[in-house]
Amino acid sequence: MTQMRDLDTIDWGPFGRPLFQDAAALRLKRVGVIDVGSNSVRLVVFDGAARSPAYFYNEKIMCALGAGLSETGHLNLEGRKRALAAIRRFAALAEGMDITPLTAVATAAVREASDGQDFRAEVRRETGIDLWIIDGQEEARLSAQGVLLGWPGSYGLVCDIGGSSLELADLAEGRVGRRVTSALGPLKLREIKGGRKAMKAYVRETMERLHADMGHETGKRLFLVGGSWRAIARVDMERREYPLTVLHEYRMSSRQISKTAEYIRQSDLQELRSRCNISDSRMSLVPYATIVLKELMRVFKPKDVTVSSYGIREGMLYEQMPRALRERDPLIEACRFAEAKDARLPGFGRVLYDFVKPLFPRANWQRKRIIKAACLLHDVSWRAHPDYRAEVTFDNATRANLGGLKHYERVLLGLALMNRYTSKTAKSRFQPLFEMLNSDQIREAEILGKAMRLGAMLWVSADEVPGDLKWSPKAQELRLTLTENARPLFGEVAEARFAALANVLESKPVVRFRK
Repeated sequence: MTQMRDLDTIDWGPFGRPLFQDAAALRLKRVGVIDVGSNSVRLVVFDGAARSPAYFYNEKIMCALGAGLSETGHLNLEGRKRALAAIRRFAALAEGMDITPLTAVATAAVREASDGQDFRAEVRRETGIDLWIIDGQEEARLSAQGVLLGWPGSYGLVCDIGGSSLELADLAEGRVGRRVTSALGPLKLREIKGGRKAMKAYVRETMERLHADMGHETGKRLFLVGGSWRAIARVDMERREYPLTVLHEYRMSSRQISKTAEYIRQSDLQELRSRCNISDSRMSLVPYATIVLKELMRVFKPKDVTVSSYGIREGMLYEQMPRALRERDPLIEACRFAEAKDARLPGFGRVLYDFVKPLFPRANWQRKRIIKAACLLHDVSWRAHPDYRAEVTFDNATRANLGGLKHYERVLLGLALMNRYTSKTAKSRFQPLFEMLNSDQIREAEILGKAMRLGAMLWVSADEVPGDLKWSPKAQELRLTLTENARPLFGEVAEARFAALANVLESKPVVRFRK
């Protein structure tokens, strides 16, 4: 904690002072939520103080509370028993983690069932947990807020599919707008009488009505929220042999979705389920969700499609965040939190960013985010074995729960950090992932990595600048001017690293010392 308190003395400049130590953020250190859905019941415990939440605990039980609801009007009897047992377990876990009271919500199945209020009372009686039964409008709002957790200021259309319902919400300038709900959940669809033809007609008619209710808007970015959408995306990855199996921020085109729908239709679902590591109960719903997705694409004609792993549960966390924290960049805040917690010299990432940024004079704000993130993360894996440190940094960047990162940006960030520790990336086992980058991006990652590799040799203190770099491409000169305090640090290893950086920049290395 001493290191983290010392960060208050640093001039953070354009980075802004970290908020994860503020009292309002510290309240989010452990936030537990229960989501009682039509298909699953889940407990998630967030470490939300860093803005891009870490999943301290995450457990899901497939209960199918909504199975048969259309016919009986009641919650599924076996599902109800399983759901109550799951909530009882989650309540005990929360007690052990000292994170009570839990925030718990129930969605379509419980709100529509004639015994929904009775189930709520039973949960309260058996566990002490107040289960809030929310309507479709509120479900849509919370799901859209989950998307905002990962993409502050985003715009587009959020589509959340559950077991018994489907919600749409409009996002504009980082705010949730118009919302609608429907009964297009897969559990409901498979109970429609009249076979596949009748079901498809129902989906088409309902989607047209939703389109009208949303104001006939088309051509927006579409954010897909929900387990059935993620399962379809996972199958799409399998079909394409996509190398990075991180579902969050995965992009699909209309053509890819059509191909994957046909791929699913022609596949043995059990064999496909095994290859894609999808649960039996989830896979049984995928064919129905595929029909809905194809119709959604036909009617709303989105300009692009992004999968969001953040939804209603993350929206419940976002609800508790102070405005100042909501508006922060989730990528940068998460990286600063990691630096404060794990780096040997917390705060040096800011100094390192100022040191390397002259090498990227044409970087736009999106690329500057990646450079900042890399500098903040450049030393957080120092405890890893030296032989594997480069691989660990790459794995951390590409697989970590970081918001606001496109897939190629994950690889770019990971490759830059890998180059910070090694110059031997050509024969790496991660080569298939490197192919997601073009040659300019690979070179950029190498430059950034080698610049950080040099800067890491010039630690003076967390807030003291060791010198500056000046790159003149026309003159083919890279000049390093060091302060008097940094002069003793420029030994043989630092000199070799400077020469390596100059070499990749195709420039002559020149060293100067300030008097």
